[in-house]
Amino acid sequence: MEPVEDRSDVRSKFIPANPAQVFAALQEPARVAKWWGPAGFTNTIHRYEFVPGGSWLLTMHGPDGKDYPNESRFIRIVPHRLVEVEHLSGHHFVLTLELEPNAAGTNVLWRQTFDTVEHYQRIAAFVAGANEQNLERLAAEFVGR
Repeated sequence: MEPVEDRSDVRSKFIPANPAQVFAALQEPARVAKWWGPAGFTNTIHRYEFVPGGSWLLTMHGPDGKDYPNESRFIRIVPHRLVEVEHLSGHHFVLTLELEPNAAGTNVLWRQTFDTVEHYQRIAAFVAGANEQNLERLAAEFVGR
């Protein structure tokens, strides 16, 4: 198997909230619907079973009016520390979000790992921008709180 580093997009973002507060923004479907996805997207969450093995079904609504159905399942959840999701529809990948405590808040490590280097490289430019926007939207959840 090809090295994980060669087939992953890795980002990090400091959020001025403690890990429990950031975890709540990952756990609560109404909050996830507000920040999930690249800039300009909105979401309808149909199912959000936030337990290992649980199903996550949503439709992302693009700024162009196009709908993007998504199906994922939760693989691992460690309260206030880690959420791992396998994306099953369309592009197959595993998304790992690690929450690292920091004296002033939380460092969020975002790793999106694809099955092959070729698959990742084909969409790497899009993925990089979309992931950065996704993290910015998550961080915006804590502005003014």
